[in-house]
Amino acid sequence: MLVLNVLGTPSAKQDAIGKPKGQQLKISVTAAPVGGKATDHMVRFLAKEFGVATGDIEVVFGRYNINKQLRIKAPKQLPAVIGKSAM
Repeated sequence: MLVLNVLGTPSAKQDAIGKPKGQQLKISVTAAPVGGKATDHMVRFLAKEFGVATGDIEVVFGRYNINKQLRIKAPKQLPAVIGKSAM
């Protein structure tokens, strides 16, 4: 189980995982922050990045906030930025 503390940026130009900022990982998504749609989009984006199904990502808190915590069950791969920051 991987726990991510996320600083989300909705309505970005592209979906991207940025550099860690303190204890949070910056993640930008193209979706607008309307009714949790940006969070749903972020979960789909991260599922591809970590090689898991969307159901393997749980939003612990922050569904309607830029500060979130996500739990990813058994990630198959790590995006490069996380691999570097974990060392």
